[in-house]
Amino acid sequence: MRFLDLCDKQVININDCCYIGHVRDMIFDECKGCICSIIVPGPGKYMGCFGRDCEYVIPWKDIVRIGPDIVLVNLKDDMRHKI
Repeated sequence: MRFLDLCDKQVININDCCYIGHVRDMIFDECKGCICSIIVPGPGKYMGCFGRDCEYVIPWKDIVRIGPDIVLVNLKDDMRHKI
């Protein structure tokens, strides 16, 4: 799977079945050569416009399943980081 294929998928939280967004970036471990986490932008400030207040950094171990259309994650409240 390519990174662009992953960016097209919707990210869904399995705890509350809410749509989070699309994958924007990844964090790699250069020494081990593996993906550490994915980054999903948070909701927009005003009606989805004018930038974002936070982003979700989701560790690779919390990705439950990658399907043909969606990525299921186990997201906790403390994974939200201010930009």
